[in-house]
Amino acid sequence: MKENKILLVILFLINFSFAFQLPFISKEKIKADFVKAQVVYVIDGDTIIVKIPKTTFNDRKTLKNLKFRVRLIGIDTPESRINKRAKIQSKETRKNLKEVVELGNYAKEFTKKLLKKGETVYLEFDVEPQDKYGRLLAYVWLPSGEMVNKKIICEGYAFPLTIPPNVKYKDDFLECFRKARKEQKGLWSIK
Repeated sequence: MKENKILLVILFLINFSFAFQLPFISKEKIKADFVKAQVVYVIDGDTIIVKIPKTTFNDRKTLKNLKFRVRLIGIDTPESRINKRAKIQSKETRKNLKEVVELGNYAKEFTKKLLKKGETVYLEFDVEPQDKYGRLLAYVWLPSGEMVNKKIICEGYAFPLTIPPNVKYKDDFLECFRKARKEQKGLWSIK
């Protein structure tokens, strides 16, 4: 039931002219799928909670502020607590769980610096707006025109994670990742 409600809201937001004419995004990037939201909480380096302001649905039904878990598309930060994914990352990176969680907390703190509680952000969806866990999948834009996903990976706090069909910025993310690693930025500077 909750997933249906989320999907209904997403479809409404995408299909009913939520094209924000934002001055910081070039005209090529202005799309009907930018959704204004407010940061509620940073869960970890690549997952946040936002609320979407009250909206009118077909001028008949008013939706209250709805909170959504948003997974930042195209990036993967280390986990900030021990869980199944942290164990997988430990094997992939050949680091022990404690090191993975420590790196995850650095990534989380970096994301928290970018996304302050109450700050307005804009969500851009790709082909699939939701994952199998019910999270929204989005590129998150700051009012300054910076994409949060890209900033996190360019500053060395994430790995690229491309899951088709959401591949819109994959080349940019891969280039940022390589450069951050080469320049030993962020997590790459930690021995």
